[in-house]
Amino acid sequence: MKQLLKGIFLLLTTVLFVNCNSSGGKNLVAGDNYGKTYSIGDNAMSEKLQILAKAYSMQNTDELVKHYDAEFLGENGVESTRKWLESMDSISMEPYVIIPVKLEGDPDTKILAWSKEERHYKNGSYEKLDLMEFFNFNKEGKVDKFRQWKAIDSANFGKSYGGKFIGKKDNEYSGRPLVFSDRNEVAIIEKLIKDYNEMNIAEFAEPFADVATLNDYKGNAMKMEKKDMAGIFNDYKSVNWVPYAIVPLKIYNTDAASGVQVMSKETRVFKNGKVWEKELFEIFYFNLEGKITSMTQFARDL
Repeated sequence: MKQLLKGIFLLLTTVLFVNCNSSGGKNLVAGDNYGKTYSIGDNAMSEKLQILAKAYSMQNTDELVKHYDAEFLGENGVESTRKWLESMDSISMEPYVIIPVKLEGDPDTKILAWSKEERHYKNGSYEKLDLMEFFNFNKEGKVDKFRQWKAIDSANFGKSYGGKFIGKKDNEYSGRPLVFSDRNEVAIIEKLIKDYNEMNIAEFAEPFADVATLNDYKGNAMKMEKKDMAGIFNDYKSVNWVPYAIVPLKIYNTDAASGVQVMSKETRVFKNGKVWEKELFEIFYFNLEGKITSMTQFARDL
């Protein structure tokens, strides 16, 4: 009986060992590595990440960059890293999960790390983050790829949404927060300002819809076609529009139409010698095609 039990135990152990996978998961990125599996990687890379985290937390740039591939850092990588770290009184990165994995046939070790991070900036700002990060350690043991995902755990850091849209009358969007829009509006406004200052009529009119409404600070509303916009510059000898801030916003959970707030100072020199100078607050409304359909302007004298 004892021998029989030993035999059964040995058989079970063998079955368990055979059925215990040493690899798993799957790479689903199209290419040569599609379908390949992952296995647990070299734990020495996990220890390297802890050393890296310590240097980072001590704001020791010279030690930190030793763990990064020179090509990945780039020409100004060391100094930009130093400048960023020195912008803080203190920073702490505390990994609480580190998982090294290797992709079938790949000599690199990929580290998946979860960590808590706190940043106390010299300007008084504070960030508290919960991070999930990916570090790729190449065969030389240097980081040559990095990605970061974060959950914000701080009212001081801010959120990706906030405020409240109310509207002139109650509507289906009343009470919703606002979010940043990112359909290239900032670049479009920057080019619009450049073309305006150069009084480049054709380029200035380009981002507007076929018909746009311009509401000036005096309450005048002008519907203009692109071909009519040349008239804006008729009386000017020169213009100088200097932006202070460009803020693209949209209402949360709506279509992609957006409003871009532009705070600026503008000087207009007329052909008759008169000088017009004001600080401006303007809202440019972008439709679903990314064209400016209207502009509303407010102004104050300097």
